[in-house]
Amino acid sequence: MRAVLVANPKGGAGKTTLATNLAGHFANQGKKVTLCDLDRQQSALRWMAFRDPEMAAVTGYFGGNQVVLNMPREADWVVLDAPAGLQGYKLSDYLREADRVVVPLVPSIFDMAATEDFLNSIRNEMRSRRGRVGIVAMRVDPRTKAATMLEEFLKHFDIPIVAYLRNTQNYVNAAAGGATIFDPPRAKHRRDVEQWEPLLRWLEK
Repeated sequence: MRAVLVANPKGGAGKTTLATNLAGHFANQGKKVTLCDLDRQQSALRWMAFRDPEMAAVTGYFGGNQVVLNMPREADWVVLDAPAGLQGYKLSDYLREADRVVVPLVPSIFDMAATEDFLNSIRNEMRSRRGRVGIVAMRVDPRTKAATMLEEFLKHFDIPIVAYLRNTQNYVNAAAGGATIFDPPRAKHRRDVEQWEPLLRWLEK
């Protein structure tokens, strides 16, 4: 079993979008996938309620009420969708269980400021596992000034950007039907799937 924690203290960063699409990718690879929703709003589980039973199977449960995180060891992959405002002992607990930590980050001054303390905490907690934390730049083209600003900001933390995902309604439209960009028909999401390839290679190292 391998676990991926998707976390950012700021709401609206794209955590559930990343978590559900990661689950969809692994499921479509024939893996046994569990989506652990740690957020009391349970957005990931609401997404699952709309998922067609004919699609690649994703199981899920609400884990936000656990004192200590217990994950299903029978799964090939567990994707943890963390709540906003995650900090303290809960953050430490989740980080201990995670094989990889993915931080979605929008390149705006507000999002970067809200994430600074969180990134410092992760850097300290994961000091011996530094290569297991990666940033996903959300809703941005890597050729833009916003992307350059984000890259400069992240130099202070020594955490790499492992993927850039463009601003598109494809994620919203897919989610409305309990689907992901990795579910058939994939052809209409080819450009978006290509943007995920660096992230997926990094996760599967």
